[in-house]
Amino acid sequence: MLQSLQTLSNGIALITCAMAIGASWVAAIASPNCSFDKLTGARADTHVRELLYRTATPIAGMMLVSGALFLLATSWIAGTVALVSSFGFFSTRMMLAPKEGKNPKGVRTRRKEQRGSSVMLSLMFTVAAAAAAVLGLFGL
Repeated sequence: MLQSLQTLSNGIALITCAMAIGASWVAAIASPNCSFDKLTGARADTHVRELLYRTATPIAGMMLVSGALFLLATSWIAGTVALVSSFGFFSTRMMLAPKEGKNPKGVRTRRKEQRGSSVMLSLMFTVAAAAAAVLGLFGL
């Protein structure tokens, strides 16, 4: 009974991890390429920032569920890596939070650098999510 529950939770964890990897790839690679091909630079930059901001929470949620299910399936290393990856995906949302208030006089905010850093973080934690999936596949 317990063995079948562990197998089931490991399988569901692999599915949610794969969904998060796919969603992250679309948000960080596929959609920005299309945006910069079809839109002007400023509009594409705004679109990519908004896309990363809006998709960070669902992707982090999928990785949180995946991590919890990996831990339930006693895949300790995969669960830990998935939970760290979940925090990493959510940190991209915090980085791209909408600006509140005005800047002090003489201070400029460079939103383009925030987009670049967020894409880099998303890609780094996509690799971590893929590592969690491989570890979970082998039951580690």
